[in-house]
Amino acid sequence: MSEQPKPTVDPARPRSKPRSKWPRRVLFVTLSLGLVALIVIAFLPKPVDVEATVAERGAMVVTVDEDGRSRVKDRYVVSAPLTGNLARIELRAGDSVKQGDVLARLVPLAAPMLDARTRAEVQARINAAEASRRQVRSQIDRAKLATEFAKKEAERTRQLASQGAVGTSELDRAQLEERARAAELTSTEFAAKVADYEVSMARAALGALSTKRSDTEESMLVPSPLAGKVLKVLHESEGVVQAGTPLLELGDPAALELVVDVLTSDAVRISPGARASIERWGGPPLSARVRMIEPSAFTRLSALGVEEQRVNAVLDLDEPYEKWAPLMDGYRVEARIVIWQSSDVLRLPASALFRSEGKWAVFAIEDERAVLRSVEIGQNNGSEVELTGGLEPGARVVLHPSDRVKDGVQVTRR
Repeated sequence: MSEQPKPTVDPARPRSKPRSKWPRRVLFVTLSLGLVALIVIAFLPKPVDVEATVAERGAMVVTVDEDGRSRVKDRYVVSAPLTGNLARIELRAGDSVKQGDVLARLVPLAAPMLDARTRAEVQARINAAEASRRQVRSQIDRAKLATEFAKKEAERTRQLASQGAVGTSELDRAQLEERARAAELTSTEFAAKVADYEVSMARAALGALSTKRSDTEESMLVPSPLAGKVLKVLHESEGVVQAGTPLLELGDPAALELVVDVLTSDAVRISPGARASIERWGGPPLSARVRMIEPSAFTRLSALGVEEQRVNAVLDLDEPYEKWAPLMDGYRVEARIVIWQSSDVLRLPASALFRSEGKWAVFAIEDERAVLRSVEIGQNNGSEVELTGGLEPGARVVLHPSDRVKDGVQVTRR
C-alpha cells in the first residue's frame, strides 16, 4: 500500500485562536434578568386611576321638586236659573265678558213654571240667596279690618327692619300676611258679586213665574255676574235644559294660583311662606311663595305602579302679571320649593359617599393613597350633602369610588 502524503503546514500562516463563550453567557444572563424584571413589574400593584374632588364651604339649598298645574283662584259656573228652552250659546272659551253681558237666553216652559210648588221653591231660593249675600257682606267687613291690620303690622315691621330691630324672616312673614289678607279681601268681594247675582237671578225667576202665559214667550236673559273670561262652554247646543244645568264657566285668568302635589313626607317640611321657583312652563323662571298646604291628602299611583300619599301645596306668584300673562288655567309647571338653605356649609358631592358598616364614609386621598374615613352628614339635596363631621375644608376625596378602591391602596388622580 502506498502511503498518504501528510499535509504540509505553512509556518508563515498564523494559527487561529479558539472563540470565547463569555459574550454569549453575558447576553443570555442580561435577557433573563430583563425578562424576570418585566414579570415582576407586571405583577406589582398599580395605582388606581380615580376622579377626585374637594370638600369646600359654600351655599347650599334643599328643595322639593314636583310637577304642578296652574288654576284660576275664583271661578264661577253659570247655571240655568229656570227650566226652559236654551238658545245656542255663541260665546267660546277665551272670550272676554263684562259684568252684565248676556251669556245665554232662555225661553221658559209654561207648564212647570206655572206650578205652585215651583213658585214656592223659587221664593225659598230668593230667601237663601239674600241670606248668603248678608253673610258675604259681613265677611267683607271682617276682611277689610284684617287687611287694614295686616298693612299696619307690615308697615311697623318694615320700620323695625330698617332699624335692624327685627330680622328679614319676620319682615317676609308680615309682608306675606299683608298679601294674603289683600287676596282674601279680593276673593270675598268676588263672592259678594256672585251673591248679588244669585239674588237677582232668583228674583227674575220669580218674576217669570208671576207673568201671564203670553209674556213668557219673551227670552229670559242670563247676564254675566262678573268681568272676566269664558273658561269653558259646558252646554253649547240649543235645547231644553233643567234648572241648575251648568252652562258656562267664568273666571279671571289674571288671578292664578299654582297647585303642586307633593309627597306627604315632604309636605311636613314645607312651611307657609316658603320660597319657590317655577320653571319649564314656557317662559323664564318665576318666583312664588307657598300660601298653604291643603288639609286633606289623596292616593295616587306612581309611574312604577306604587301607591303614594300626596297632598296639594298651593302657591302664589310674586311676579307681576306681565311676566306670566301667557300662563293660563290648567297649564303644567315644575316647582322647586325651598325647604332649607344656608349660605355657608361644608359640602361634598353626594356621589363621593357610600355606606360602610352602617355609617356614611368616603375615601380621602392622603399621600396619594386612599384612606377610609367615616363622616357625618346633615342636609342632602340629591347632588350635594352637608358634612357635619369627619373631614376638614380642603380635604381631597375620591369621586365615584369603584370596587378597586380599597383602604390604603395607591391612587392616581385623573
